[in-house]
Amino acid sequence: MAIVLGASLDNGLAVMSHQRPAVARSESVTSLSIGQYLIRRLSDYGIRHVFGLPGDYVLSFYSMLEHSPLDLVNCTREDCAGFAADAYARVNGMGAVCVTYGVGALSLANSIAGAYAEKSPVVLISGAPGLGERVNDPLLHHRVREWRTQLDVFEKICAASREINDPATAFRDIDFLLDTAHRQKRPVYIELPRDIVGVVPDQIRPYVHAEPQSDPDALAEAVKEAMTRIGAAKKPVIIAGIELHRYGLQADAVQLAEVSRIPIAATMLAKSVVSEVHPLSIGLYEGAMGRRDVTEFVEESDCVILLGTILTDIDLGIFTAKLDAGNSIFAASDRLRISHHHFDNVMLADFIRALVAAKPHGAQRQLPPGPAAARGPYVLQPDTPITTRRLVRRLDESLDDRTIVIADVGDALFASSELVIRGQTEFIAPAYYTSMGFAVPAALGAQMARPDLKVVTLVGDGAFQMTGMELSTIVKRGLPVTVIVLDNKGYGTERLLLEGSFNDINPWQYQLLPQVLGGGTGWEVRTEGEFDVALTRALADTTGMSIIRVHIGLDDRSTTLDRLAAGLAKKVAR
Repeated sequence: MAIVLGASLDNGLAVMSHQRPAVARSESVTSLSIGQYLIRRLSDYGIRHVFGLPGDYVLSFYSMLEHSPLDLVNCTREDCAGFAADAYARVNGMGAVCVTYGVGALSLANSIAGAYAEKSPVVLISGAPGLGERVNDPLLHHRVREWRTQLDVFEKICAASREINDPATAFRDIDFLLDTAHRQKRPVYIELPRDIVGVVPDQIRPYVHAEPQSDPDALAEAVKEAMTRIGAAKKPVIIAGIELHRYGLQADAVQLAEVSRIPIAATMLAKSVVSEVHPLSIGLYEGAMGRRDVTEFVEESDCVILLGTILTDIDLGIFTAKLDAGNSIFAASDRLRISHHHFDNVMLADFIRALVAAKPHGAQRQLPPGPAAARGPYVLQPDTPITTRRLVRRLDESLDDRTIVIADVGDALFASSELVIRGQTEFIAPAYYTSMGFAVPAALGAQMARPDLKVVTLVGDGAFQMTGMELSTIVKRGLPVTVIVLDNKGYGTERLLLEGSFNDINPWQYQLLPQVLGGGTGWEVRTEGEFDVALTRALADTTGMSIIRVHIGLDDRSTTLDRLAAGLAKKVAR
């Protein structure tokens, strides 16, 4: 089946977050400029906000954005804009960031690399010197090496890249790039020379894409073999991966677990893809750094059904996981393997749904207690100095299915893995690429995408000092984000691996930042009682942001970090 999108058709598209926009006829696109068409197509994919910073090479397109239905969100730094667009994409289905040439776009390389690694569909739009300005090869500002050097960089860290330099193919190239981001769930790069933005093409070449479909014979054979293996297994288990979220397949995976009565775990990157209070949820599988009863339950399985997983070193407990490929059904967006048999041209969604329809019956097992039951009741100790473990326990008491939790790298990530996420898609973290500084700008992106939900961010003081001033944009927008800063005066995770003064940072008075930024409320806490008061009031405040500075000991750490350090220290010492 071939699908024709964009240019030769009339526009007026509607989008669902995990479906390609269907074409409907309304206003013609033949009178649109290239810049206007790009804005129209971003809207078609459900993008309502564009993050970024202005610069002279992108000002003409920026002006179009400002006068369009899209909300232009100016950030403090380009990398922050990239992190915000990444989190927006994870919550909304697709995101966009717009910056200038060279100093703007190249500052985004790290953010876009993280989006690629963790399959987040961000559309990066960069302005560029006009095609007419390049005659005689002048040394224009922001240029580095060749005109296409920036394009070359992003070709390495994006699913697809294009310079829009031919009006006849411009609409087709835009459609191709947005469709690629939608299908592959990875970032794409669009380079817009500033003298091309206002051009109205006098001819249009449509984008034609063959919709991928499963081979029905291969699908039937794969389901038949999977049913045989599940039926013969005495200890089956499902491991849910991040692709279930990216492709909107969470409900299908839960349905498979419910139909078969097979228990389901999730990877760290996919935490919250399945509600952790579901009766069949056993929490996170993290190899040796996870709960021992969950690890043993999974590794004793004689049929491990991995759905949409990206098997990273973090997800596998720094490769301490013990999963036998011979006993595994591995289904992802780009491959399907049952034991050592490979099946080509079988779509992940088709495989899961066909398996549900086949109604497998898994052998019943005694489940380990779910995350909430395993920890027991929480009792506040008001005068006791706060610790990371107890902070997480108290925060857990306030979470519901209307809360998005965003965790930065370090013990903010590992500690937050111990939270119990009660709904789906309410936990966001760079749990594979692990770039510090993700969380605060990500809170901006997530809150813009879902203003109806409460956003709570956990970030270490080291990571906060990298990008935390993006709170300025959060204050400007009046967003009720709660930021919890774990203040141990440096890089606590690295201290655990290798001690040295290089792990120490200059302490900031984080609780005073609302005075600097002109809005919000700051809290400084040292005890469980003080944290209880600060958190309660912060979560109840809908007028603006709250920042809670939590003093923790230099040697304080989460249970998960303790387990992780044992594995990492051996590698670092080699």
